[in-house]
Amino acid sequence: MSRVPIMAGNWKMNLGPADAAVLARDILQETGQVTTVEQILCPPFVSLYAVNDAIRGSVLRVGAQNAHAEPDGAFTGEVSAPMLTGLVDYVILGHSERRQFCHETDDEVNAKLHAVLEAGLVPIVCVGESLEENQAGQTSEVVTRQVQGALANVTGADAGRLVIAYEPVWAIGSGLAATPDVAEEVCGEIIRILLADLYDGTVAETTRILYGGSTNPGNIASYMESPDIDGALIGGSALKKDTYTAMVRVTAGA
Repeated sequence: MSRVPIMAGNWKMNLGPADAAVLARDILQETGQVTTVEQILCPPFVSLYAVNDAIRGSVLRVGAQNAHAEPDGAFTGEVSAPMLTGLVDYVILGHSERRQFCHETDDEVNAKLHAVLEAGLVPIVCVGESLEENQAGQTSEVVTRQVQGALANVTGADAGRLVIAYEPVWAIGSGLAATPDVAEEVCGEIIRILLADLYDGTVAETTRILYGGSTNPGNIASYMESPDIDGALIGGSALKKDTYTAMVRVTAGA
């Protein structure tokens, strides 16, 4: 079954509105005609409108980096999923940096996922093990727990709408990417099989599973050759027009 690949750029805490709009327009000029790869730009909250405006009417899509589980209320500094409706199509949830620095739990990721689905947006759920867990041979255990936790009480119909990103914590921003064989094993033999067990073969086969962790124009082709890897959640390489658009072009030609 054919799954449209995704190149999702997580800009993290970089680029205010003016600079974000410039990068978005530059990317649009370079790869705005590519329709075989879904391009998702995920700027900080303050730059969402500027990026949305810069790519309006194009094939590019916008994603947020987080959302609160409640629709509104006394949560200073937070942004709810309903507030993002009309600004974004996707929302990144459970990124390892939020799990580490904001102490997000699997239960909190699950609550946010339900809120994002309720708002009609598409969650990009991040899972992945730490270096210590990897070295202890706990990758399968950790990834399974995180996927099951994120999808608790999620119906098969809703599960079919989401995207999952395998991002081993030790590979994010370190320059130490997981090998394509290792990434394929986790995406295919752990996550996709788990989806089949939790739901059915259709959900497992249609769900797009991304790899993230030190991807770049030089190694993206090797990941895209893997049958169970459907794209990448990109960090540093997404902050430069040349590297991001090169990855889109490589993926389009894969």
